[in-house]
Formats: sequence, structure tokens, C-alpha cells
Amino acid sequence: MQDDFFKYQAQTTPHPLAMKVSHAKGSYIYDTSGKAHLDFVAGVSATPLGHRHPKVVSAIKSQLDKYLHVMVYGEYIQEPAVELSKLLAKHLPESLSTTYLVNSGTEAIEGSIKLARRYTGRSEIISAKNAYHGNTLGSLSLMDYQERKRPFLPLMPDVKHIAFNCEFCLNNITKKTAAVVLETIQGGAGFIEPLNDYLKKVKSRCEDVGALLILDEIQPGFGRTGQLFGFQNYNCVPDILVTGKGLGGGMPIGAFTASEEMMSSLKDNPKLGHITTFGGHPVIAAAALATLKEITESDLMSQALEKEKLIRQHLQHPKIKEIRGRGLMLAALTESANITNEVILKAKDQGLILFWLLFEPRAIRITPPLTISEAEIIEGCKTITTILDQI
Repeated sequence: MQDDFFKYQAQTTPHPLAMKVSHAKGSYIYDTSGKAHLDFVAGVSATPLGHRHPKVVSAIKSQLDKYLHVMVYGEYIQEPAVELSKLLAKHLPESLSTTYLVNSGTEAIEGSIKLARRYTGRSEIISAKNAYHGNTLGSLSLMDYQERKRPFLPLMPDVKHIAFNCEFCLNNITKKTAAVVLETIQGGAGFIEPLNDYLKKVKSRCEDVGALLILDEIQPGFGRTGQLFGFQNYNCVPDILVTGKGLGGGMPIGAFTASEEMMSSLKDNPKLGHITTFGGHPVIAAAALATLKEITESDLMSQALEKEKLIRQHLQHPKIKEIRGRGLMLAALTESANITNEVILKAKDQGLILFWLLFEPRAIRITPPLTISEAEIIEGCKTITTILDQI
């Protein structure tokens, strides 16, 4: 199977981790030799309830017995998609009432850019330096990392970049700006939180000039920061909310949410302002609905903050210089990229799954399922500190 993997399946890096997966359950992924791997990454924040959560699996199986894809998005009334959108609205501010379901986070970013341009009649988009919003051409245009963008130029025009947490830079938001797109917590940059009411100040500036604020909650969303959405920690409500990853409970999904008035601008002039065949797929929507219900009806969100304290307590080590982030969206920064690489690769051999961040080479990603137990947290942290002792 390994030979076929490299021969027939397109690769994203020269050296993929290439674990042969047999099955997964809870906080563990098992390889074909039967070895258990404790998952401190959760599919890059995409499995908040762990692997094959019984309620998610049950919802999927139940929907499989009814119907799969029946019609392109937005034409037929399908209960899972309607109930999911309704439940999202219940847990969001009144101004975020209408959701467009798509297939991935990056498509949700694309849709939100189109919505902002359509609604404002402006073209300029402002994003942050060291931002990551996905890899389709529009999303890639929001990135300022030239090494990643250069091979694919030209990209979307009228994009400017400002420094995250720089209040002086807000002067770059003008009456030409359609929208400012920010990650609520910068992910690839190293899990950097907004400081000194930064998001509120961005929103105020947007309101002053008639621009929209789009917040990318693809990673922070769905309980990972102790709140259902990261923006709820910072007293700032976006005009457009972008979600993905954790919403699907392990299934592929994305969504962008705005007011009914704003979203209605995609209905006409032209019709089909955004269109997707499989967005709101009933099986995936059923999985997402079960995931959202479990997160909002349990104490997993408050547990995330207690588990953060446990991780910080058990990751005390001279070679860990800082732990950034909030809840179960954490990045442990070592002294150097070499140390980080060694920890991640040695942990893999010892049955602990860790991963990197895009722009901060010293960071060890720690984003386990919200359902991870205290004993599993202590076990994983001990593996990391033991490896650091040996480096």
C-alpha cells in the first residue's frame, strides 16, 4: 500500500509522515501493525469529538438510510442542512442569522470574499501578514508569504496586508475597502491572540468607513477556545463568520454566515452568485448537527480551559520557551526549528501524533480532541518532555 500511496496519490510534501492507518477511535489512531497513536492534533483541529464519536457515527448511519445527494445546494429542503443552519443561528448573535454551507474552509473564504464584494460594491480586500485562510486562488491571495504565492501568480488583485495587532495599520482600511479578513487567532503564524481589544478596534474602523469584518474561525471555532467561537472571547462580532474543520466532526465541511439581508445579495443580479453542488450534503450536515449539539449541550467547552491548564502544567521544560494560544488551541515553542522537528518526528515513533505550524518553525501544534482525557493529556505531555530531555 505504501508503494501505491506514493505512486498513485498526489503528494503535498516531499516527505509525508506516511502512517498506514487501520482504524481510529476516541483519542487514538491505530496503524496496520496494531500500534496505537495518541492524537494531539485532531486532524488539524477537524475532529473536536475525537475519532468516530458514537453520536456522530449514529447520525451518519441514520441519514445513510434516508437519502444521499439529491440536488444542488439551495434548491431542495433537506432537514439536516436546515436544522444545522438553524442551530448555528441559535448560538450566534442576531446579526449572524443566515448560513451558506459549502465543502471546505477555503471555499467558505472564497464565498465570503464574493459576498463582501457583492454587498459593498467595492473590490479591495485587506488581510493580515502571516495569515493563512486556505489554498484556493482567492484564499491564497490573502497570504503575504511570497515564497508560497510566487509559483501561482498572478492571483486576485486589490489585496493589501496589515500587521496583526498593529493599531496604526488600521489607517489602511479606507472607503475603498470591501472587507478586512482576519483569523480570530492567527493559526499558521503561531497561535497569536488579538491584544488590547484589537478586533474591536478593527470592527470600529470598518464601521467608520463602510467596510465589512470577516473573521476566519476555521481553527478556533466549535469549542476549542472555551467558547463556541473564538470571537466570543474578544467582544467583537464579525459581519461575516467563516467556519469549517471542527464543524463536521471529521467530515468535510465549510460555512459562511452573515445577516439575512447581506446573504440575500447572492440570490440575484446575478442569480447563483455562489453555487455549489455538494454544499450542505445531507450526510455531512447530519454529522455536523450531531457535533454541534454535543459541543453545545455538554461541558466540553469549559473543560477545554481546564485541560489547557493541565497541558501548561505538564509541559514545563527549559527547552519550551513559550506556550501560545487558548483552550485546546496551543502551540509550544521550543528554542529552535531543529528541536521542534526532532520532537515531532521522535514523538511519531513513540506513538504520539504532533504536527507543525505553517509560518512558525519553532512551534509544536497541540490541538487534541476536546474529548481527550486528563490521563491522555498527561501521557502525551510526558512523552514530549522525555524527548526534550534526550535532545
